[in-house]
Amino acid sequence: MDVKTPFLNGELEEKVYMKQPEEFPCSDGEQLVFKLKKSIYGLKQASRQWYLKFYNVNSLFGFEENVMDQCIYLKVSESKVCFLVLYVDDILLATKDKGLLHEVKQFISKNFDMKDMGEASYVIDIKIHIRDILCLSQETYVNKVLERFRIKDCSPSVSPIMKGDRFNLNQCPKNDLEREQMKNIPYASTVGSMMYA
Repeated sequence: MDVKTPFLNGELEEKVYMKQPEEFPCSDGEQLVFKLKKSIYGLKQASRQWYLKFYNVNSLFGFEENVMDQCIYLKVSESKVCFLVLYVDDILLATKDKGLLHEVKQFISKNFDMKDMGEASYVIDIKIHIRDILCLSQETYVNKVLERFRIKDCSPSVSPIMKGDRFNLNQCPKNDLEREQMKNIPYASTVGSMMYA
């Protein structure tokens, strides 16, 4: 599911004033300010206030937040289990019980302006296959990383480093030309991107 304009749902905990837009006509030329009642896009605290609003609403329906990852929620009702994953304004629901799925969708839609996107096939570059079991694939993400770093046609290997290989200072660039050439090899970014997968 997709939340429409999520940051407009946040409730402000402090007083926030906004300058009057220049296009807003004022008959006497006086400069006015607006006191915001709710969060708007562009506020530093907008995403935090959206998260708090979402947390409070879901708690009312019996969802419990995961201690390790605060954007994953779990609802257990008798023998029925439902997982809810929030990624900014996208919600992924996972349950075996279609009745519970319908209840959750109804509840969320009553509280937020939502769009039901149907059954998920991709989430954050992760492909979802549902057969007898749930299968997740990051092939699309890995291919994007390989293309970005221009190593798509490299030879695959279990490990790019052989057991016993040692690194030393003699392998470092020794002059300005070698240092300049090393800038074209984003080793740390490549490794970090692959470790993310």
